[in-house]
Amino acid sequence: MATPNVNPKMEYRRLGNTGLKVSVLSFGSWVTFDTQLDTDLALQCMAAAGDAGCNFFDNAEAYAGGKSETIMGAALRELDWPRWSYVLTTKVFWGLHKDTPNMNNTLNRKYLMHAIDGSLERFGVDFVDVLYCHRADPDTPIEETVWAMSDIIDAGKALYWGTSEWSADEIRAAIDIADRHHLHKPVTEQSQYNLLERKKVEREYARINADFNYGNTIWSPLASGLLTGKYKDGIPEDSRAALDGYGWLAGRLSDAEAIARVEKLRPIADRLGCTMAQLSLAWCTKNPYVSTVITGASKVSQVESNFETVDVIPLLTDEVKEEMEAAVKS
Repeated sequence: MATPNVNPKMEYRRLGNTGLKVSVLSFGSWVTFDTQLDTDLALQCMAAAGDAGCNFFDNAEAYAGGKSETIMGAALRELDWPRWSYVLTTKVFWGLHKDTPNMNNTLNRKYLMHAIDGSLERFGVDFVDVLYCHRADPDTPIEETVWAMSDIIDAGKALYWGTSEWSADEIRAAIDIADRHHLHKPVTEQSQYNLLERKKVEREYARINADFNYGNTIWSPLASGLLTGKYKDGIPEDSRAALDGYGWLAGRLSDAEAIARVEKLRPIADRLGCTMAQLSLAWCTKNPYVSTVITGASKVSQVESNFETVDVIPLLTDEVKEEMEAAVKS
């Protein structure tokens, strides 16, 4: 039975303050699964990621209305990796029943108990390694959410839980409640972080990171592709910005000022002998509180190129990192 490979070049970091180790580069399904990847291509991309040493695969209930979890689950069955060999994560909040009270945009106990069962059924597994609250819920007491998430872990349906795009105050409140009641604490955040989007992770979470060593499994490390440099001549037909329903990205990816800032990275990438995408992914890994950088791809070649970033990471000295930050500074 094949398993994801342990690549000697790949760094495996602890997920926050837990003992769980995850590959510093990982693979996620946002946008691509179902819209760009069917099960066969998803399988090929996941296999390529596994061959490169990836052991962390991210998903969410809301991605493609649940189809993303179904596709990833089917790919995992076809790959036939033993369950102990990979880390599987998903996120809940938005819900799949949009017109039903208690079943969307919430973290109440009833929704969470139904949501985890639905995700496990779509994946075809007994548990996920990390279950995230995909957003904070201002209408549900944090204490109710913490109790429900802790009970899900006690039931063996998840091993750890985390937050996604929560404020530092909300994360601290959840940790304090869990401590007070001897419950399972959240251990990691999943937030947007890249060269163009740094404030929340580096400033707002600074005290949370220092006090709790709270992990971060970041998404959009390439700013939806802007940091690859491929949008300087317009929006390619095969890009995510050209997909139905993703037109909201087009304006951001056509921003002339942002493109000009990104282009200042090109000489640095050329000097180091890497792509702009690899350069930007490597930059994300240099934050010590980043446990893993979630990459996405619609082609096997993109997966292979993204994971070749392991060869670029050692080249990013403090001087190069500072040069990059100065280059894109507005």
